[in-house]
Amino acid sequence: MTILSRRGALGLAAGLSAPALARAQGKEPDGWPQGRSVSLVVPFTPGGGTDVVARILQEGFAESFGGNFVMEHKPGASTTVGARYVARAKPDGTTLLVGSNSAFAMAPFAYRNPGYDPLADFTHISLLYASAYLLVAHPRWGSFAQVIEAAKRAPGTLSYGTWGVGSTAHVLMLDMNERTGTEMLHVPFGGPAPALTEILAGRVDLMFTTFAPARAHVLEGRLRALGAPHEQRLAAMPAVPTMIEHGLPEFLVSAWWCLAAPAGLPAPLATALDQGARDAVARPAARRLAEEFGLLPLPLGPESMRARTRRDLALNEGLMRKAGITPE
Repeated sequence: MTILSRRGALGLAAGLSAPALARAQGKEPDGWPQGRSVSLVVPFTPGGGTDVVARILQEGFAESFGGNFVMEHKPGASTTVGARYVARAKPDGTTLLVGSNSAFAMAPFAYRNPGYDPLADFTHISLLYASAYLLVAHPRWGSFAQVIEAAKRAPGTLSYGTWGVGSTAHVLMLDMNERTGTEMLHVPFGGPAPALTEILAGRVDLMFTTFAPARAHVLEGRLRALGAPHEQRLAAMPAVPTMIEHGLPEFLVSAWWCLAAPAGLPAPLATALDQGARDAVARPAARRLAEEFGLLPLPLGPESMRARTRRDLALNEGLMRKAGITPE
């Protein structure tokens, strides 16, 4: 069996080639949609950290269950396009969401009607990983201090990219601007990859991004990593200071990935997918990828996901209000 992707080989996936399986080794659980491909919906453009998470699940599920698990990218509107698509799909196991806190805990405050309820309209399968983040800029910016000085000197002239209003990247930058007394121009994109393309070309200055799509560019000098919004420096990039070291106390990101299905998924399928996710992330190859691409393990299972979603919904409501973001 060959693992498929509707968008072809991932740009970041030179080291992520799927194993060629001569035949399915796993057993499909009771109620599985026999003979049908299962879509792993990724609500971002190709090339981001969510692709790495989806590939880990894709390979693990193929080994556990057999069958075809196909990545399907549906970006847009701060990940609500993909999330809404899954929420409205038939709960038969053929459509799953490789989601994030953007869809479940942030977008509900950025849009008056995102088209779904993050708690009621999904079967929560499992929390998976936390995301390492970097503040990256075009190499013409030599340091964080230089960026802040330029932004103060000419308010509104420096630009930053995000993947939508109310996204993690947007809220982080708003928080940074407030703390540093700066003002920059917001330029939203459909995902981290197109925003990074504009920074690489020098048309956008900087952005907060997940670790995976920026990693190779930073290591090869095409981007400059200015800071990381974490308590400690990232093991994969120990030379990059934390935002706390830049004088911004408690400047931390709360970003994560998860697996979900439409509400009403039969319990045997939900249980099987939960176990399949546990097996997928426990594989040695998955652990290597997680470390390489800055994926930080989180407590697994549906209860962990529901608890984290409820907690972050309450937290982000206050952050959005403080940042002055009103639903569109």
